[in-house]
Amino acid sequence: MRLSVRAVGRLRAGPERALVDDYIARAGKAGRALGLGPVEETEVEDRKGGGPAGEAALLTRKLSPGALRVALDERGRALSSRELAAEIARWRDAGRSEAAFLIGGADGLDPALRRGADLALSLGPMVWPHALARVMLAEQLYRATQILAGTPYHRD
Repeated sequence: MRLSVRAVGRLRAGPERALVDDYIARAGKAGRALGLGPVEETEVEDRKGGGPAGEAALLTRKLSPGALRVALDERGRALSSRELAAEIARWRDAGRSEAAFLIGGADGLDPALRRGADLALSLGPMVWPHALARVMLAEQLYRATQILAGTPYHRD
């Protein structure tokens, strides 16, 4: 099963970009043996100023048919790292071809896109800058591969 991060906005060169790239590469390498991967990231920008609805249209165009949609949203479910890993394994074992993690722009995800998601996922009750949310998500995808592989990276 492919894992993808579909995000509004472009990360410029810097520490956040380096961290996202590193964790995505690690998750892709580790995930191969687990039937997870490749892990990819796609960035979209709404240059026409369509707000959340315009951003949702751009994100939707980047989704594969049948992709499982995970909307990152502060009102979503807060899962532990082990719970997220178990969900990813369950989706993989159910034969899903892709789990797409969606990150909206400054105003969040369009409500219709959020309602149509298979899971709304919260990174906690605090609001995070989008660049850091992307880093945190990339690290959690890598951590999920490590949990599923039984490595000591994740400690409870």
